[in-house]
Amino acid sequence: MSASLTVADSKRAFHQAFPYVIAPLYRRLVDELLVELHLLSHQKGFQPDGLFAVGLGQVYDSFSKGYKPDQQREPLFAALCSANGFDGAAFRQMASEAIQQAGHHSLEEVKGWLSNRGEGAPAPIAGLLQGVQRPDFHYSRLVAVGLLSLLQHAKGADGMDPQALRAAAHDIGEAMGLIKDRVDKDLSLYATNIEKMSQAVELMEETIAAERRRREKAEGETAS
Repeated sequence: MSASLTVADSKRAFHQAFPYVIAPLYRRLVDELLVELHLLSHQKGFQPDGLFAVGLGQVYDSFSKGYKPDQQREPLFAALCSANGFDGAAFRQMASEAIQQAGHHSLEEVKGWLSNRGEGAPAPIAGLLQGVQRPDFHYSRLVAVGLLSLLQHAKGADGMDPQALRAAAHDIGEAMGLIKDRVDKDLSLYATNIEKMSQAVELMEETIAAERRRREKAEGETAS
């Protein structure tokens, strides 16, 4: 995309691609991802590789749970990407291939491949690290989330403590040359925000259900 395009241009393109009302609970997610993707699209050292795609998909899927109507979730993701010159379908494909490959191997194997920047890894996983290997690599929180997500999908990861997985992602990030404190902060904030979002979605669903029951009761009394 042209460097002259502004955040306002990206937002305008998004609303043209997704002309639907967005519930207040999800507007912050949309605004933050729009701005983040816009800024990344203008970074010279940024390369939207598989690791980034995994992280972006994980963040979007985690924070858009409960979005209604459900059939609009994927068009919303596509619009967020296209508004900033990215191909959402291509991101989904890259992420799917990497996650499937991670799921065929043990947690220790995946950890070793990532720590060694893809050396000896299957192509879908080795290809994840093209951006990290660049001398002008630009770090994004989505890269840290991508690391964590891959570990979560490896064989045996479902039996591990979530905090232990985050610690492993921290160590791998440091081995890859990422700033450990930055990865720690981003993953801790990610975990905290997911918990808050889950609570907000649960509260929203309970409120909707209570309102439905109240309305049905009132309609029953009127009918009687």
